[in-house]
Amino acid sequence: MDKTLEKYIPSASVIPAFELIKTNNVHLKIVNERVTRHGDYRKMSNGQHQITVNASLNKYRFFITLIHEIAHLVAFQQFGRTIKPHGKEWKFTFQQLMLPFINPAIFPSHLLPLIALHFKNPKASSDTDARLSLALKQFDPPNDKNYIFEIPDGGLFRLYNGKIFKRGNRRVKRYECVEVATGRVYLFNPNAEVEFLK
Repeated sequence: MDKTLEKYIPSASVIPAFELIKTNNVHLKIVNERVTRHGDYRKMSNGQHQITVNASLNKYRFFITLIHEIAHLVAFQQFGRTIKPHGKEWKFTFQQLMLPFINPAIFPSHLLPLIALHFKNPKASSDTDARLSLALKQFDPPNDKNYIFEIPDGGLFRLYNGKIFKRGNRRVKRYECVEVATGRVYLFNPNAEVEFLK
């Protein structure tokens, strides 16, 4: 397992991450990309804890996702199954698990301030933290996608599911976008990746 982990996470994090996996009886599955999520945690009927993480993630996003999912497991064990999935107990647990890893042996020095800021109040997804998400994206292989904030006002874009939208005004944090086929308005994070229809 630790040899497999070496392919997916920063090398300095392999041994401590493997210890977390062993200690918490985690069955880690590395899976093909799912567009709607980076990873997930579930307790299996046999009592084992299964965590899945997308194989397509760069090593820093993969690592953050892995610790995010282990934090779900640990928080449920410490505080009970009735807690909110991304409530204060999970946030506290995620912070505690992540703290030893926020150092230059694991993350590039220019990412550290953004990661430290994110973990003052971690979100349900690192993607909703636009600054951190953009900083992590520089480690992804190049693709032909654009961010919503790069699409001009009134510009058309396509989602992974084929639906076409017209970009509208920015609200406080998100953009109002109209689905062309139905006229329904949806809100998009500024750093959502889409296909710009030039």
